[in-house]
Amino acid sequence: MNRRLHAVRLGPRSLAALALTGAVGLVAFCWPFLAPPRSQLSAHAQDAPWLFAGLLVLLVAVVAATISESDLGPKAVAMLGVLAATGAALRPIGAGTAGLEPMFFLMVLSGRVLGPGFGFTLGSVTMFASALLTGGVGPWLPFQMLAMGWFTMGAGLLPGPVRLRGRAELLLLAVYGFLAAFAYGTVMNLAGWPFMGGGASGISFVAGDPVAANLARFVAYCTATSLGWDLGRAVCTVVLTLALGPAVLRALRRATRRAAFETAVTFDGPGQ
Repeated sequence: MNRRLHAVRLGPRSLAALALTGAVGLVAFCWPFLAPPRSQLSAHAQDAPWLFAGLLVLLVAVVAATISESDLGPKAVAMLGVLAATGAALRPIGAGTAGLEPMFFLMVLSGRVLGPGFGFTLGSVTMFASALLTGGVGPWLPFQMLAMGWFTMGAGLLPGPVRLRGRAELLLLAVYGFLAAFAYGTVMNLAGWPFMGGGASGISFVAGDPVAANLARFVAYCTATSLGWDLGRAVCTVVLTLALGPAVLRALRRATRRAAFETAVTFDGPGQ
């Protein structure tokens, strides 16, 4: 008998749904850089509800496409819900303390095992559930859902999902978690920075200025305001990945086998 575990594969419809979601997310994050100087910018108070509604539709499309193209059963969907609830429960543990957010390490490991399609959905749903749990619902929520979806999806896109195991895989996941933790903080800064006041400041967004000039101010803004918080998140993710990674990866892979995420079992012929 030959049984090999694979992450949930991406078919054409899954790829199309993820690409469309990513395009919507890029536009949502980056449009202030292209806004006319006299445009009235507000802190996503008007566009966030529409983005949230559209994101929910796209998430349903990603899940539906992944399920239909991968022959996943109800156990797989139930596992997605359990992981999202676990991640949502982990988030408040370190909230407000130097960026210590243990949910990020679980998203890295889950994305690695589940693959990019389900990983994106898991990250987004987890962030939504944690917002309901902590009362953190606001115009920033759809942007957090997108950023966390990308964070988890990236872990599913890392090389060697079948053959790479042991210490090498842990180091790969730890390095990814460290860099992606900074990337998450940077992307979330981008969601709110254009709407901050203080146009005379050297780190404030200036509508109508060249993109390069605003990017330079944005780098200075991230360095001055969130670097320490992002570093705490990154270090916490690395420590938990190295310490708990082997046990969590084994548990996730055992659960995915029972949920029928893997390819069908094949039997070798006599003498093989």
